[in-house]
Amino acid sequence: MIDIKNNRSNCPLSTALEIVGDHWSLIVIRDLFLERTTFSEFRNSPERIASNILTNRLNKLLKYNLIGFILNPNNKKVKIYYLKDSGIDLYPMICELLIWSKKHIDMNFHPLSIDWYKESERKTLSELINEGVFKYRNFRDTTLEKMTA
Repeated sequence: MIDIKNNRSNCPLSTALEIVGDHWSLIVIRDLFLERTTFSEFRNSPERIASNILTNRLNKLLKYNLIGFILNPNNKKVKIYYLKDSGIDLYPMICELLIWSKKHIDMNFHPLSIDWYKESERKTLSELINEGVFKYRNFRDTTLEKMTA
């Protein structure tokens, strides 16, 4: 459980938004689901997050125990970030936001999003969520196993 002190409200939605409600935290979490694991990979995302903001968000997500990291055994200066179970549990919300965006926002989406939308048309929300979580857990566990072997 995440220990919250000095929150503005006892509302669960307000408190959750204090943790992940800013733009960049959810982008970092999305990137982890896209199997990006290093500071450089996050920086190279299409949104081009500034280094100081990325550092701040990674520290915030670490503080709230949504993510963890291990040091790359081949280069101890490189941290390999991964989602903890509490971070993985945000996947249904991310799926819902993606579906909402397709339904209500008129714009040209990124090719990865277009591919996800095409694949999602043939699946229920439950199937999408279960497959996404399974795929990420597999990736995370394999990555951590390689790094600690």
